[in-house]
Amino acid sequence: MVWLRRCTHYLFIVVVAVNSTLLTINAGDYIFYTDWAWTSFVVFSISQTLMPTVGACYYLTFTGVPGTATYYALIMTVYTWIAKGAWFALGYPYDFIVTPVWLPSAMLLDLAYWATKKNKHSLILFGGVLVGMSLPLFNMVNLITVADPLETAFKYPRPTLPPYMTPIEPQVGKFYNSPVALGAGAGAVLACTFAALGCKLTTWTYRWMAAWSLSG
Repeated sequence: MVWLRRCTHYLFIVVVAVNSTLLTINAGDYIFYTDWAWTSFVVFSISQTLMPTVGACYYLTFTGVPGTATYYALIMTVYTWIAKGAWFALGYPYDFIVTPVWLPSAMLLDLAYWATKKNKHSLILFGGVLVGMSLPLFNMVNLITVADPLETAFKYPRPTLPPYMTPIEPQVGKFYNSPVALGAGAGAVLACTFAALGCKLTTWTYRWMAAWSLSG
């Protein structure tokens, strides 16, 4: 049973974090972002909130060790740097290769889990709300430190589309005047659901391991 648990632990690192990273990166695609600006910021903030929340809660409740959510976010960060380095090699502007913002939010997940003495329901409620409300704010601070995305859109031709398909006037402010508030509000509600899913995945994994070990 020990070796099965250990193999599952490594499986998280290789499969869950990789897939979560890829989905998060694709949700924040440079081409889509430069077209839709603040509308995309809201959508991407929500997706960037949900994907790490699932994996971090899955990993955190499986190990039962506060700190592993931050470790999970660190793995995603390294994967993202590698992937976006490849993007830069393909012609994407360097200004768009920004520092991922999942680490501070993952720390809040760990804090909620540790402060409530590993209470899973508190992790789902408090941790989910903290992640959902914090990540859009960190994301906005992150974007402020880099060049204006709209300026970047016209300065660098997009490598996957011909020049005549570049938008003349990107669409701005389709949802609301405050993308951080909207992203935080929607993220806080949805992140609780995804935190619950991450915890449930742990239960299913333990059941699978128990059934597999008995059948063997």
